[in-house]
Amino acid sequence: MVLKQLLEEKEMKLKGGLYHHLQVKFAYNSNHIEGSKLSEDQTRYIYETHSLISDKEEAISIDDINETLNHFKCFDYILENVYILNEELIKNLHKILKNNTSDSFKEWFKVGDYKLKPNIVGGRKTTSPTKVKSEIKKLLDEYNEKENVTVEDIIDFHYHFECIHPFQDGNGRVGRLIMFKECLKHNIIPFIIEEKHKLFYYRGLKEYETEKEYLIDTCLSAQDEFKKILDFFEI
Repeated sequence: MVLKQLLEEKEMKLKGGLYHHLQVKFAYNSNHIEGSKLSEDQTRYIYETHSLISDKEEAISIDDINETLNHFKCFDYILENVYILNEELIKNLHKILKNNTSDSFKEWFKVGDYKLKPNIVGGRKTTSPTKVKSEIKKLLDEYNEKENVTVEDIIDFHYHFECIHPFQDGNGRVGRLIMFKECLKHNIIPFIIEEKHKLFYYRGLKEYETEKEYLIDTCLSAQDEFKKILDFFEI
């Protein structure tokens, strides 16, 4: 039902509907979690007018603008490819997200491809570059074999995806886009992790191995917020 509504509104180019609202809400929150300084109003203005109004004394990052525009395209991409989850889709999401950013001009960064340099995130080691491809394949194989995917399965996939951390940057945003897509695919109410819940989200990822409920509860709470949006739009 949600997927059908989003695709119809996207095709209609409907202003002020669910699709319009989610484009802004998703791009603002997911980018803000990763450090974007754009406000939600600025994000909305970029979406609606493809331009930006800022305070004269405010410095606006070109990367923040480009990654906002790119996130809008990523959202369209997951709607158009909702029933696919493979290595190509994951890499394409990263390529779209990081296109024309400063990272895309670094030869070693490899936009749309797996990381070349090891990284530590939140004090935790991630999968080494030489093992990323095999670990992603293993994760995809195990997940795609499931017959009745639950929201807990989707959250579990997200956790392991973030542990692998396949890209040099942009992993969180790609991972959250995949979560949203998989909820739509399996007729589960999707959700958006809001910036105000960032610390709970990070805690959930950090402590998932010992207490899964922290991350699950954060996601289910976000799902409850999403239900309110659907109620407003009478969906």
